This record gives sequence, C-alpha cells and structure tokens, in this order.
Amino acid sequence: MIRKNPSGDLPVIPESAFVDPTALICGKVIIGENVFIGPYAVIRADEVDANGQMEPIIIGAETNIQDGVVIHSKSGAKVIVGERCSIAHRSIVHGPVEIADRVFLGFNSVVFNCTVGAGSVIRHNSVVENCHVPANFHIPSTSSVHNDEELAKIPLVSPDISSFSESVTVTNLELIRGYKRIQNEF
Repeated sequence: MIRKNPSGDLPVIPESAFVDPTALICGKVIIGENVFIGPYAVIRADEVDANGQMEPIIIGAETNIQDGVVIHSKSGAKVIVGERCSIAHRSIVHGPVEIADRVFLGFNSVVFNCTVGAGSVIRHNSVVENCHVPANFHIPSTSSVHNDEELAKIPLVSPDISSFSESVTVTNLELIRGYKRIQNEF
C-alpha cells in the first residue's frame, strides 16, 4: 500500500522498482531505481521534529528490502540506505541512520542512531546503535555494539563475506524482473 503521511507527503517510487502488494510505503520516502521491497515490509516517514519538519527516508538504487523489514525514524530524522544494499528479513532500520553502499544487514538485526560504512556486513540478530561503523567491517551474528570503542574489536570484512552480500543483491535484482513480468497476474 502506498499512502500519504499526515503532512501530505507521498512516496516517490520509480517504475523500475518492485513493491510487494502487502508492503506499506508511507510519506516522505524516495525509492531508487530497481529496488525490491518484499512482502510485509514497512517504510514509514511520518514523524516530524519540534519544528514540524522531517527528513526523507531514501532507499538507493538496486537495494533490496526483504520480507518484514521496518524502516522508520524518530522525530523526522534522516534515514539513508545506500545503493546495492541488502536489508534481510525482519530487520529494523530506525533513524537517524545513514547506511552507505553495498551493506548487508542480516536477518532480524537492528540498526539505530548510527552510520554504517560502505561494504560492511552486520550479521544476523545483531544490534548496532549509537556508533559509526567504518567501511568494510564485519559484525558477527548476535553481536551487540553500543559505541565506537566496541567497534575497535571487530575485524575487517573478509572477501568471502563480501561476495555473499553481492550474491544476495544479484538474486533480488532477478526477483524484480520476475515479479514485474507477472505483476498483472495478481
């Protein structure tokens, strides 16, 4: 469902994107070319700051937002998800957040009030908040990272982990083409 927020903002979604009919996209949301938004995803830009303003939620080109993902923001803060990112099933991205290009966020993970550098991998069931994840970092599954000091103990991403992330992106780009081909059959 595509709908306005209480401020009257409507999402901007290009023809090349695929949004599953069960997904909810609300408000000041800008979606890039060839983005896949899976079943029951919620992307909601509707809260305002103390001055009645809000920043947009921006989803970069060729990114996949998988089943049950929630993207929202506190008090109208900015949320950016870069290009060719994979936000896996049931993850929560809660602004303020800036995620650079080619980031993989694993199943059921939470990212809040932070920046995540390009090429980073945050594995399944992790919580990352109040910090700045540098480029090419690998945060192992079930990690709980709450500040920059804890990041000093995290190793750089290995090539095997980066290639897995790229394979997820390619698979979801193929899904866009498939679903666009059969969308009138729903």
